[in-house]
Formats: sequence, structure tokens, C-alpha cells
Amino acid sequence: MGALPPRAVFVTRPTEYESLIARHATRDQARFFLQQRGQDLAEVEARHERQEAALSAAHAALPDEWRHADVPRADLDRFLFTPEDVIVAVGQDGLVPNVAKYLDGQKVIGVNPDPDRYDGVLVRFRAQQLASLYIRAWHGDAEVERRTMAEGRLDNGDRLVALNELFIGHRTHQSARYLIEDGAAREEQSSSGLIVATGTGATGWARSIMIATGAAVELAPTQTALGWFVREPFPSVSTGIAMKHGTLGGKPLTLTSRMNDGGVVFADGMEADFLNFGWGRRLEVGVAKERLHLVTS
Repeated sequence: MGALPPRAVFVTRPTEYESLIARHATRDQARFFLQQRGQDLAEVEARHERQEAALSAAHAALPDEWRHADVPRADLDRFLFTPEDVIVAVGQDGLVPNVAKYLDGQKVIGVNPDPDRYDGVLVRFRAQQLASLYIRAWHGDAEVERRTMAEGRLDNGDRLVALNELFIGHRTHQSARYLIEDGAAREEQSSSGLIVATGTGATGWARSIMIATGAAVELAPTQTALGWFVREPFPSVSTGIAMKHGTLGGKPLTLTSRMNDGGVVFADGMEADFLNFGWGRRLEVGVAKERLHLVTS
């Protein structure tokens, strides 16, 4: 038997319109709901139509012999990716981190359906550019950035990887308590949790923290390094605030939970997919062996 032809896997998330219909059952009910809040359903429908048009154009550009599959974001953890896949994320930039942690070297093409709304940092292409890009991505002629990812690994072997950042803390707004160790430095802390960010994530949540705190950690997306940032550390007789941020390269950051319950680790804002970080659990965070293979031209 010959080798299987390549497969394009189209990844999407529900549009605002689809979410409204799922909640209110009918278009008229959704329109009434928005009108009560001074909003116009027509704008929401227009954004939905732009998403649908981009997805249709991306399908239409596929070479005749290629296979394809459509995967909603909510089903990513149940979908079996294969080496023959080229991933096509159609939507906002956040879709790329959502799918990245489930991949093993497959190339990712980001398609921006609405450039007036999405920055296009990770979704760089219009659907009209895909016809030749599919072939170049499959045959290795496309330019590809190999972006660094972060890994969190518990002492029981459970792990998560992230393209933007890992969050370590309490699942509610309660204080997170833990022992943090970075090389020879160690400190008991109570805080709003901490994040460990990649160069890709340094333009998002980590950037907000750096602006608010004045911390300065320079990271490039392909750099084999991570930055860590403690959120609102609280000084007390038993907890300190000396360790607020830093950079990780070859050695991991180690955290030991002091939380009886509610301690979690999650990646790229996906709170439903988490590791339990309960009392005494030991977590090592460092650079993951995986890389995102992002097609850039």
C-alpha cells in the first residue's frame, strides 16, 4: 500500500453568533437578548459570515488528492493527529496555542478571517493565499518558525505543555501558597499565582504583568528560554517577596505546593485541562522538547 495523502485538519472555535444561538435557541431570541443590551445582532452575524467565508475558502483551496477533517476547539483533546496532517487554524491568534500542545512536529498554518479584529501574530494568512501554501508546507518549501514551548511536569509524571504560558496557582481567587526554587534561591510565597511564559507568550499575559510591575524579561519566540513572573506576592512572617521574576534556560523552576486543595496548573488559558497541584506536589517547569512549527511564508 502507498503512503497516505496529506490531511488538512481545520481547527475552529464557535463564533459569537453560534454561541448566542446555542444559548438562546433561535435567532429572534438572540436578537432580543442583544437589543436589551443596546447591541446589534447584524454586527455579530457579519463577523460570523466572515469566519464562515474564510473557512469555506480554505476548504476550496485544498488540492484534490488531500483529505481533510474539521475539529472544533472543544474536541482537540479527543482528536487523533497523525504525521500526515497539516494544521489549519482558522480564527483568532489564540487558536494556535490551543492546538499546539496536541501536536508533534506537524506544521501549522494560521488563517485570519477578520484582520480588522485579530492582530494576526500567529494567524498570518488570508484564505486566498492557501492554494500554493498547502503544497509548499507539505513539501518543506515554506518558511517555518520553530517556536519554543514550556513544560510543567509533576513528580507523578503528569505533564502539560504550553505555547504561551503555564499558570500555577489556586483555581479561585484565593491566595496560592508554595515554595519556589530557582537554582540556589528559594522562598516560601503567598501570591495570586505565577506564570511561566515563552517568547510567544511574552507579548500577551506576561507583557501585561511586565507593564504593571516594571519587570523586564526579554524573550524571542524561538529562544530556548522562558520567563517567570509572580503575581502580587504577599509579605508576611512566613512568606517573602524577594523572588518576583526571572529567566529559565537549562535548569527548571521548581515549585512545591502548600495548598490543601484548589492548586492547579493549566496552559494557555485552557482552565478545563489542568493538573492537580495539591499539598506536597512538586512541579518542575522548563523548556519543553516540543516546538510549534509555525508556517510564516
